[in-house]
Amino acid sequence: MRRPRVPGALPLTVLGLAGAAVAQAPGGDLGRGAALFEDRCAMCHLAGGGGQGPSLKGVYARKAGAAPGFHYSAALAGSGLTWTAVELDRFLAGPAKAVPGTAMAVAVSDPARRRDLIAYLRAASR
Repeated sequence: MRRPRVPGALPLTVLGLAGAAVAQAPGGDLGRGAALFEDRCAMCHLAGGGGQGPSLKGVYARKAGAAPGFHYSAALAGSGLTWTAVELDRFLAGPAKAVPGTAMAVAVSDPARRRDLIAYLRAASR
């Protein structure tokens, strides 16, 4: 069953989420997640690709290292991970610890901010 969209959405152009709900999502706040993405992620992770990092559009439930058009580190490509909430949380808390040899250097130490970001990435993948 599809969840209805909530009126009052932010313009989330980086991942093409116009109309995504800003209300509290289970496990995280989409509005805060969107702001965090814009502040900490969007400079490298461009929606159309071509950035220092891969596009994160559709990342939730995708196999790690599998976005077309991006050359991943051997460590991430061979990690066998699938980007679930649990794996994203572990990776974002400490990328080098979760996948030694990854090129991802930015960590999100605050668990509440990670939940917000993961809620946003999950919504962006629908």
